Amino acid sequence: MALYLLQYRANAPTRQAATALIEAVASATAELGGEVIESQVTGDRQTVFVVAEHASEEVLLVGLDAADIAPPGISQVRLVGADLADVKAARDRNEANFLVEWDFPAGLTMDAYLKRKREASPKYAEVPDVQFLRTYVCEDMTRCLCFYHAPDADAVRHARDVVGAPVSRLAAIEQPAHEVVGHGRG
Repeated sequence: MALYLLQYRANAPTRQAATALIEAVASATAELGGEVIESQVTGDRQTVFVVAEHASEEVLLVGLDAADIAPPGISQVRLVGADLADVKAARDRNEANFLVEWDFPAGLTMDAYLKRKREASPKYAEVPDVQFLRTYVCEDMTRCLCFYHAPDADAVRHARDVVGAPVSRLAAIEQPAHEVVGHGRG
C-alpha cells in the first residue's frame, strides 16, 4: 500500500466545515479499501491535508471524484522520521501544531534528501523546545511537509535554521485535527 497526500484548498469558515470534508474523505477512502492515516487543518482553515493509504492512486482518485471530493492536488509520499505504525497508533493524540512545507530545488534526488536529513537530524537536539515529529516527502521530489510541536512559529524557523532546512511555507495547525482519523481498514 502506498501513501498519498491529498491537499484541499478548503476556505472552511468553521472547524465543522473542515471536519465534514475530512470525514467525507475518510469514509470514501475506507469504502475504496484504503485508510486515512492523518489529517491536518491549517489554523486559517484555508488548507486541509489528508494522508491516505491505498493500493492505487487511480482507484483512490476515481472513487473520490465519484464522491465529489476529488482533491485538486494529490502526491504519492514517503513517511520519513517516524514509523507508520506509530503514526497510526498516535491518531488520538495529535501533537503537531506547526507544519512546514519546503519546495525542493530542481535536481534534488530522494537519496540526497534522505542523506541530508540523516546528517542534519541530530542537530534538533540543539533546539530542545521544538520537537520534530515526521515528514512526508513527495516521491516526485517537488516538496515535503514536516510536522513539529513547538511553542511558536519563530521557534520552528529557528529549528529549521539550525538543521539547515529551508521553509517555503509555515502554518499553524488547528487543534484538534485528529478527531476523524481512523476511518478505514484499521
